[in-house]
Amino acid sequence: MAALAPLPPLPPLPAQFKSIQHHLRTAQEHDKRDPVVAYYCRLYAMQTGMKIDSKTPECRKFLSKLMDQLEALKKQLGDNEAITQEIVGCAHLENYALKMFLYADNEDRAGRFHKNMIKSFYTASLLIDVITVFGELTDENVKHRKYARWKATYIHNCLKNGETPQAGPVGIEEDNDVEENEDAGAASLPTQPTQPSSSSTYDPSNMPSGNYTGIQIPPGAHAPANTPAEVPHSTGVASNTIQPTQQTIPAIDPALFNTISQGDIRLTPEDFARAQKYCKYAGSALQYEDVSTAVQNLQKALKLLTTGRE
Repeated sequence: MAALAPLPPLPPLPAQFKSIQHHLRTAQEHDKRDPVVAYYCRLYAMQTGMKIDSKTPECRKFLSKLMDQLEALKKQLGDNEAITQEIVGCAHLENYALKMFLYADNEDRAGRFHKNMIKSFYTASLLIDVITVFGELTDENVKHRKYARWKATYIHNCLKNGETPQAGPVGIEEDNDVEENEDAGAASLPTQPTQPSSSSTYDPSNMPSGNYTGIQIPPGAHAPANTPAEVPHSTGVASNTIQPTQQTIPAIDPALFNTISQGDIRLTPEDFARAQKYCKYAGSALQYEDVSTAVQNLQKALKLLTTGRE
């Protein structure tokens, strides 16, 4: 993709829009890295800002300039299916957020705690916020968002206090709403890939504290090759080097090959839309060489089209 033209600058962020400042920062960070992600981050900020305050003069001015950026991006990305088709855009964003989550989760489970991993957890949670531009989140996305935001807070506080974080999923309390921690100290996180930090040198500011036990998320897979996360620069330490991992391909259900759509099966427009969505998800997964996710979604589409059931 050719380099994008510079976008119109934004005026200072009104205080009312503090809750979307990190989504806008994420958009800026992805202007060159993944303009589709950058576009939807701005769209989320625009929609959220309109709900917060669209009448105050400073807010109206800010939203107007943000709209100019969206229009400029849309014009430059006009031939990109992830912009012109919501199904493709949603699949692109979900896969991107998941890969960033899995990178951070892989580092966490391996006991490699550093700023980049914290930032990847937090950014994944922000991108799951952005997925709401396409509609309600799935239960899985809600759990991943809450877990990622809590993990970023928990590990940050441990390193700040000179403590060793507990690796892996240690659970979170349902009655402690991590979603309210909008700031979560993300302003102190790096905007560019950084070297992993030890607890003795890690000293960002004010991520809120929390003590969580309870909900467990399913064990995460190791991040596959080409994970779109901000992988730290090489430090010469073998344990911090991300290596491509062997992927486990789900077994194909033999019954799917022998299933022929019967005459009494009537597929609804919603069935066709869901099947198309699964196929788009599969295509997006293949962009990241995630064969397992692609196969799972293709199987779901095939079963739906041949049986009328999911």
